[in-house]
Amino acid sequence: MKTIEKEIRNLIKESENCELEFKSAKGGFPESFWETFSAFANTNGGIIVLGIKHKDKKYIPDDLTEEQINIYKKRFWDCAHNKEKVSATMLTERDVIDPIIDNNRILIFRIPRASYDIRPVFLSRNPFGNTYKRNHEGDYHCTETEIRQMFADAHHTTLPYDNQILINYSIKDIDIPSLKAYRQRFSLKKENHPWNELDDFDFLCKLGAYRIDRENGNEGFTRAGILMFGKTESITDQVCAPWYFVDYQEKMSNNLQQRWSDRIYPDGTWEANLYQFFFKVYNKLIQTLPVPFQLDGAIRYEETSAHIAIREALANTLVHCNYSVQGNIVIIKEQDKIIFRNPGCMLVSVDDFYTGNHSLCRNPILQKFFTQLGIGEKAGSGADFIIKGCDDNKWNHPIIEEKVQPDRVTMTFYIKETDLDQSVPSLSPVCPKFVPSLSQVCPKSVLSLSQVCPKMEKVHKDSAEIVLGLLYKTDNMTLFSLMENVNEKNRSRFKQNILNPLIEANLIEPTIKDKPNSSKQAYRLTEKAKELINS
Repeated sequence: MKTIEKEIRNLIKESENCELEFKSAKGGFPESFWETFSAFANTNGGIIVLGIKHKDKKYIPDDLTEEQINIYKKRFWDCAHNKEKVSATMLTERDVIDPIIDNNRILIFRIPRASYDIRPVFLSRNPFGNTYKRNHEGDYHCTETEIRQMFADAHHTTLPYDNQILINYSIKDIDIPSLKAYRQRFSLKKENHPWNELDDFDFLCKLGAYRIDRENGNEGFTRAGILMFGKTESITDQVCAPWYFVDYQEKMSNNLQQRWSDRIYPDGTWEANLYQFFFKVYNKLIQTLPVPFQLDGAIRYEETSAHIAIREALANTLVHCNYSVQGNIVIIKEQDKIIFRNPGCMLVSVDDFYTGNHSLCRNPILQKFFTQLGIGEKAGSGADFIIKGCDDNKWNHPIIEEKVQPDRVTMTFYIKETDLDQSVPSLSPVCPKFVPSLSQVCPKSVLSLSQVCPKMEKVHKDSAEIVLGLLYKTDNMTLFSLMENVNEKNRSRFKQNILNPLIEANLIEPTIKDKPNSSKQAYRLTEKAKELINS
């Protein structure tokens, strides 16, 4: 029989990673509903279920009547369209349903992520003190800084942050070697372009690195111009981007004592602008890419779809970064994956990013700089190139995660070939030989998975043994850490074949039991498993 969570997700047609919040409505329409409404709208959306109390893994129905359900629906729509109650509503009639599950009437609300131009979604007329977001612990009050940043995002198309004029900056703040290198690439890409005949200053004006504000007469270098071509000290000045820090870390060694085998960061030996950082890092990323360049005739090499995918992901990280908030741009290269991380939140949802339905760039001038070189394509095609590169090379599609406190976006590329389509469940997951199984970690253990976990298919027991061995050595581990150690990239497949059978057998348990879909969820051995292992 399906669990109540699965039934609800199927009814509302939402994925497993969508947050689910249960609220009792026995004493009336709960006021806490609106705090969660604001939190879901300002974060990644979610589902609110009225009429069920979820406590200690138990679902306790309120036994709501049809009359109560109708009263609550009317109460919701009355408040949803009242600016004194909430600043905006994104729901339509189809987002509110009132099914009967196990003979119990409930009310389900699918709260979509609010678009950037209507965030923050807040309660009453005052956003300060009445705006919420969602983290692993639940709903929390947004800080004044978070609220102001959401307002800035809502109006960023009027004057993007990277297009703002910086007062008292001059050509002396430009790193001339970086500019010349850019112009050389531009000339090779567009041999007969009229801009090639311009001097450096006029060229920068055409690009948008320097502009005149026709309304007030101000003129000067734009923030984008300094970020792309500036000297390090000019970039990190309080006027430009005081928290700017770019960091590339290469972790290719099996030596756990070695933090990284190579690193690129502003160490004073180079001007750490975005142009220099991009090409230094891109050249590092493609050196050990498991796909060679293609020879075009006998003269030059062409990028493959794999190189283009990595190139687009790197450009995407730089042009969508929020340079007004604290946080570093971090690129981490490991043996089987590349991690791209930047501060700030996405202006569109992950689904919209992949489909390209709403192409919206946080830093359009920086994007223009890259597109002039044929990098970071517009109109949503960047995501298309990323997906094509993964499909062509049998890589799993990258995982995109948004985190809060502080806001940051992470894209993880798994650059290891997989022989199976991502939608097809694995029949023979390969377990890395260097990860010890339970029998290796605890040779005296007599725990038999066949006996205590009869639902576990035989082909998955080696992977399950590794999971138990890892959790025996460690207090707890996240889902993705466990997946990495058994060489599984598909979250749903891992949960279905390994995690859920171990949970149902009471061998492992989540650390945050009341919020099973928390972004900070981890897993640990149960007391039963410890007793069986140590017996």
